[in-house]
Amino acid sequence: MPESVYQPHDFSSLIHSRRSVRKYDAEGSFDHDAVTRALELAILSPNSSNMQLWQFHRVITAEKREQLAKLCMGQNAAKTARELIVITTTPYKWKQRTKMNAAQIRQAFEGREDATSKRALKYYEKLIPFLYRNDRFGLLGSIRKVIVAYLGRNKPMVREVSKADLRVCLHKSTSLAAMTFMTAMRAEGYDTCPMEGFDSKRVKQLLNLNPKDEITMIIGCGPRAEDGIYGERHRVDNNEVIVTH
Repeated sequence: MPESVYQPHDFSSLIHSRRSVRKYDAEGSFDHDAVTRALELAILSPNSSNMQLWQFHRVITAEKREQLAKLCMGQNAAKTARELIVITTTPYKWKQRTKMNAAQIRQAFEGREDATSKRALKYYEKLIPFLYRNDRFGLLGSIRKVIVAYLGRNKPMVREVSKADLRVCLHKSTSLAAMTFMTAMRAEGYDTCPMEGFDSKRVKQLLNLNPKDEITMIIGCGPRAEDGIYGERHRVDNNEVIVTH
């Protein structure tokens, strides 16, 4: 086995110390540059086809945070946060990201084109447009469903090709980035809380988001208050959720 430059117990301690903190210390020091560093790590997260169809909106000013907290149903994790991060998906940017990835492949394989590079280019220039192109009513996705059902009669086939499936895919990617961000913030000595309880329509209006943006979650962050954790961590038994085949 390759030798790791990190000790396993370091990461284990980090994960065990991360909690969803519901209340932050208003008087404690807070370094906004820590958020910058954590977000720079978050964008290194794995994501579907390296499309990077995400954005991270930092809400820093007291006035804007107060307005956003109200739209988060007045949750303590929002009201007391020293900064709020609104993570969104940006599905409408798929064309430019497809071109970006194809150009990267051409550059990487310049002068040594082979079967691998040809497959990769075909993936971005043929398959991605096939999967990402959608209409308002999702009719193209329904057509794709019929096509893959037919092609999958005698061979393995990806089945999640509808417009709704794509939405799930993009939110998976943003969720991976969110977890990286929260772990990075804990490594900086701060705490976070992911929130799903918010008025998405009004949040979009408050932050002047693109109407096609979809909010995955809003994360509050700051220094943990003494009463910021409401109880002991509880998880179901491992045997109930870890299944070996």
